[in-house]
Amino acid sequence: MGTVRRATALITAPLVVALTTGPAAGSTVRATGTGTAATPPSGALSGEPVGGSRLGGRGVVYERAQGVKAPPTIDAASYLIADADTGEVLAAKNPHGRYLPASALKTLTSVALIPKLDRTAMIRPTQSTVDVEGTKVGMSTQWRYPVSDLFKALMMVSGNDAALALTQAGGGMRRTLATMNAEAARLQARDTLAGSPNGLDVDLGLSVKTQHTSSYDLALIMRQGLRLPDFREYIGTIEAKWPGPPSKEQRAKGRRVGGYPIYTHNRLLRPGQARYPGMIGGKNGYTNAAQQTFVGAARRNGHTIIIALMRSPVLWTYATQLLDWGFAARGRVQPVGTLVNPVVPETKKPAREEPRKLPVIPLDQDKASGWGVTALAAGGGTVVVVGVGLAFLLRRRRRDAAAGGPPRREDARQPVEPPTG
Repeated sequence: MGTVRRATALITAPLVVALTTGPAAGSTVRATGTGTAATPPSGALSGEPVGGSRLGGRGVVYERAQGVKAPPTIDAASYLIADADTGEVLAAKNPHGRYLPASALKTLTSVALIPKLDRTAMIRPTQSTVDVEGTKVGMSTQWRYPVSDLFKALMMVSGNDAALALTQAGGGMRRTLATMNAEAARLQARDTLAGSPNGLDVDLGLSVKTQHTSSYDLALIMRQGLRLPDFREYIGTIEAKWPGPPSKEQRAKGRRVGGYPIYTHNRLLRPGQARYPGMIGGKNGYTNAAQQTFVGAARRNGHTIIIALMRSPVLWTYATQLLDWGFAARGRVQPVGTLVNPVVPETKKPAREEPRKLPVIPLDQDKASGWGVTALAAGGGTVVVVGVGLAFLLRRRRRDAAAGGPPRREDARQPVEPPTG
């Protein structure tokens, strides 16, 4: 626990002071009623908010369409409904408001680490990992766990211990947080700052100044996750076997591996009254400071809807209402913004090397007809073109031989006399 506190204390966030950007003309806006963004919407000082100017306000924004009801009235401080296939934002409420993410942040942990970790690698947790605060899947320092199982525990049962074990695999706390924040920047999730890999906040001394995200950013992260087959597997798994050391009874029966089944916390996915038809998966979170948070996706009739909500007193009912509205409105309402694509790093073309100015060592003009010996520096070595020099030496030897031999230096202080003939 001390390790986590020290590492997260290294991550700080600037306090952003921005002006609220109002929605564009022609859109429909309602007062938010409850919930105030921890910091003003992003982009107000630097220009248009990410995804479009109409996403810069705090109220509900959507376009009216014949036969389509208004979005549901919910008490969450922020939400967003988007078409995952086109990236169109269909409706939103304070989408760039920055709030504590709770365990919904684990979507970023997964999206950032899945491409970097071998899913078959085996990780032995440290004692501080096993003893982490909050929700745990249950781990032992005497056992090694596959990375794929750690991701399942992270996304299914919100294991904070699994998050720290993945942090070990990712190179430690500092490096993992750097990886997460770099991925957020690549996705253009500019409202996001990760101060932990598991979304814990007050227990780690984190506040909205040092860890935050928005419903817009959660939707961006989820959309990126849906592009990763492993991510879809992890968020879509309903039941899995969690391994561990065998108990005494299991050892007595000859079993070398113990463990127990684990079940997803996502009520919209698992069997039951709350199950949502077509649910792909998602990630919920809760802390006293953050309240309920959620990001998820469902697919029906060949179309995928992503929803995100933050700082909500109610979770599953609100999530169902947002999904229902998204499927009813998709293709019938004009979008109010867009989920931007990740930044594509520019492919740097190899720099064209300018021809080097090669040093020329001049020879005696009357003996070499103005030719020179050229030195070429390449790979730290020097290549000397000596053809001309050899020709000169041979020519001089023949001339010296004809003149009775080379001149002799009688006194080092006296100039050498030219040969006579």
